[in-house]
Amino acid sequence: SEAFTGVLKANEIKISMDGKGRALDNIFVERLWRSVKYEEVYLKQYQTMQEARDGLSAYFRFYNHERPHQSLNNRTPAEVHGTAVQWLQAA
Repeated sequence: SEAFTGVLKANEIKISMDGKGRALDNIFVERLWRSVKYEEVYLKQYQTMQEARDGLSAYFRFYNHERPHQSLNNRTPAEVHGTAVQWLQAA
């Protein structure tokens, strides 16, 4: 929808719609959602939308800035992509 793609475009996010059946297109996102579900959502069982927002916000900060990733040689995404210092300065 235009509402969805408009937000992506406004934030300069590249939209990839290569087509149906491309197994590798979603592999990284699928792995992320698996981690989110098993490390956060299933353990917390949020009772309200606000709990979910707060919990997921905290989890994504942890996931990106504190949690080492084996696929990144035990570094965080923030370390690999150079956003660790920016996040700390903003906090």
